[in-house]
Order: sequence, then C-alpha cells, then structure tokens
Amino acid sequence: QVQLVESGGGLVQPGGSLRLSCAASTSLFSILQMGWYRRAPGKQRELVASIGSAMKSDYADFVKGRFTISRDNAERMVFLQLNNLKPEDSAVYYCNAVLGTTPYWGQGTQVTVSS
Repeated sequence: QVQLVESGGGLVQPGGSLRLSCAASTSLFSILQMGWYRRAPGKQRELVASIGSAMKSDYADFVKGRFTISRDNAERMVFLQLNNLKPEDSAVYYCNAVLGTTPYWGQGTQVTVSS
C-alpha cells in the first residue's frame, strides 16, 4: 500500500508558477516509476510527466520546457515545478506511483490559471 498526498495547488495568473508536492507513505527506493497526471473538466486524465528510479524524466509535449518533475527518494517526495502557466493548464493534478504492477493515486490538487 502506498498513500500519496498532494499539495501546492492554487490560483495563479497566466505566466505564473506553482510547485506541486507529493508526499508518499513509503520509501520511494522501491517505486520505479512516479508521475503527475491531470484532469481538466470534461476531459480525460492525461499524463503530464513521469520520472523513473534512475531519475530519467519524460514529459508530455504540451508541458515540455515549462514543467519540471523531480523526486527525493530519501524524503519520500515527488515534485512538479510548473512555470509559465497557461489557462489550459487548469486541472486537478494527481500524483501517481506504480509499485510492482499496482498503481496508486493521491486525492489531487487543483490548479487554476486565470487572470
């Protein structure tokens, strides 16, 4: 079992920044892949970024150059730095961890980009 708790969402103006955090209940050393997903109203959940145990990261095309994912295994934390935010980035952002073949999800944190 892995419990994930996200934080850091909020309301920000276009062009602004946020840093999302995900705290895990268990050591990340055994979790090979972690990621951030998002779901906007009326849309399907989509992958934003992922990071493996070797710190290799991948990004969706729509966030490349703007978002950065990182993980701190010792602190059991995963982060997503969101820069140059756009209104279309507004969504609930979810932290994801895959332990073995089982995915785990946090409750999500709302990001709203609006002037």
